[in-house]
Amino acid sequence: MTDPDLEAAYALRTPDDSRRLYADWANDYDMTFAAQEDYELHLHTARAFAQAGGKGPVLDVGAGTGLCGLALAGHRMKPVDAVDISPEMLEVAMKKGVYRKSFEADLTVGLPMEDESYEGIVSSGTFTTGHVGPDAIDALLPVACKGAVFALSINQKHYVSEGFEAKFAELSEGAIEGLELIETKIYGVKATGAHKEDTALIAVFRKA
Repeated sequence: MTDPDLEAAYALRTPDDSRRLYADWANDYDMTFAAQEDYELHLHTARAFAQAGGKGPVLDVGAGTGLCGLALAGHRMKPVDAVDISPEMLEVAMKKGVYRKSFEADLTVGLPMEDESYEGIVSSGTFTTGHVGPDAIDALLPVACKGAVFALSINQKHYVSEGFEAKFAELSEGAIEGLELIETKIYGVKATGAHKEDTALIAVFRKA
């Protein structure tokens, strides 16, 4: 198994690859990646959600170790639930004390929640190459209430090539409305890694 790092994450191709990588990375992800690389995408995503009028209950998709949940708490969003493919990551996330409950699930298979359970859907760092493709957005729509606010970050480098642009064009034909793309940096000024200049698009919209 490749040592847990950003390149290993971008190289993921299957759900089992993801489970193995994040099982190894969970306990020190916040320090070895997020802190050292000045990772800020979760802050921007939570802010975009709040500014779009987002409210709870919120589902944090691909919650990982709970960094976006903490950011949502900073905007007084509650309740917030977490869903992730990695039980090890979720264990770390729940210790942060900001989630009501957590769900282990694979987005490419579907979500276990009841339909129309959430007024908001947030995802930071999950929709990108090697993780989850654009078709997984279909799994999020049923669990969202009509009018629910979405804020989904997508690596800008892969927005067109991995099919996200085409997917949003399709969804805008009746499934979603008010799509806005907010460009933001993924890392802060202290970042030193090869991806320090990478940018993301935060897709903000409502369920039609």
